[in-house]
Amino acid sequence: MIRGIHGLLYSSDPNATRAFFRDQVKLPGCDIGRGWWIFDLPEGDLGVHPVEDPDDAGTHDVSFYCDDIQGMVRDMQKRGVVFTAAIADHGYGLVTHFEAPGGIKVQLYEPRYVKGAARPAAAAKPAKKPASKVSAKKSSPARKKSARSKR
Repeated sequence: MIRGIHGLLYSSDPNATRAFFRDQVKLPGCDIGRGWWIFDLPEGDLGVHPVEDPDDAGTHDVSFYCDDIQGMVRDMQKRGVVFTAAIADHGYGLVTHFEAPGGIKVQLYEPRYVKGAARPAAAAKPAKKPASKVSAKKSSPARKKSARSKR
């Protein structure tokens, strides 16, 4: 079963790009060694868009989504993030774009669709029974030896 999606951003300045997403965008993650920082996002989704020019097929785009785009833009601007477009209504959500070091452009949007709607509802877990005390008889070394010898 696929549990998520892993993406890569190709940067002309990877150290600055990693620091930007870690320190200014505040994405969670960890250093896995030799300068590689892997960002651990809590959820994701994937869309497939048509292209008008067949030469554009195979390209990729990275977007981040949030619950309050106005507030998120204000917070990110306070940390020095530069937005390249005003927030606009694109039908599926409110959208803007920002730049990261290394020539990377990213879309930020507030979706109008319900996230996770296609996932099955989590089954209710049965309540755990309180742990009962194990009797001395059940845990005695003689009983364990006897059980092993019957195997």
